Amino acid sequence: MDDTHREDAAGGIWFTIRQAAAFTGRQVDTIYSWERRGILTDPKRDEHGRRIYSQQQIADAEKTVRPRAQRILGRAA
Repeated sequence: MDDTHREDAAGGIWFTIRQAAAFTGRQVDTIYSWERRGILTDPKRDEHGRRIYSQQQIADAEKTVRPRAQRILGRAA
């Protein structure tokens, strides 16, 4: 396993909040914002107690926020 993600036995990829930010090119505060706003929900916990999200959860969050960001910025986000 590398520092960018974790894989489970089924091949699912999991990210801590910091890793999710790096993966998406967003700030850590943005990922925390997604949690507060209910865009990212039901995290699992890693062996250190940190919240982790699946690659699918991160992708779904991106799909949720992208249209709004495009409207606000008036361009592709």
